[in-house]
Amino acid sequence: MNDVLTIEQRHRCMSHVGAKNTKPEMVVRRYLWGHGYRYRLNHPRLPGKPDIVLRKYRTCIFINGCFWHGHEGCRYYTIPKTNTQFWNNKVQRNKKRDVKVQHELATMGWHSITVWECELKPIKREETLKSLAYTLNRIFLQDRTVKRYEIPDDEPMMAAENFCNCNM
Repeated sequence: MNDVLTIEQRHRCMSHVGAKNTKPEMVVRRYLWGHGYRYRLNHPRLPGKPDIVLRKYRTCIFINGCFWHGHEGCRYYTIPKTNTQFWNNKVQRNKKRDVKVQHELATMGWHSITVWECELKPIKREETLKSLAYTLNRIFLQDRTVKRYEIPDDEPMMAAENFCNCNM
């Protein structure tokens, strides 16, 4: 099937696809805010400018579109029939950049969560959002638990030398 739009019309439509305040992003933001999570948007000092940054949890949330980020096995990810090489290269670059950004965040001590657009469709939305809240709570508890250190029993610890050089 041929495209019903001219090349110029298609270019204009695709160039106006927004990267901020998308519907899936707004769904996640409303849920998080309603459940008491406070966040910042598109933090410029972090690699990849994550969609949502929860500093208290040291967590970045990326809300990825299935088409733009190549969600494998998803029905919303199909390469267009025209200009296939361009789209394959574009999606592969996006995937590589996503992995690179997540590695950079991990080396900085940040957690990274990716929420896919298809997981926010009405059928799976509630389950996905509950899972997100559960994951954030687990991260919070895991990072703030008291770490117990084991003292090996093979050698007793001494606070001072055990010999006395006293001339009495």
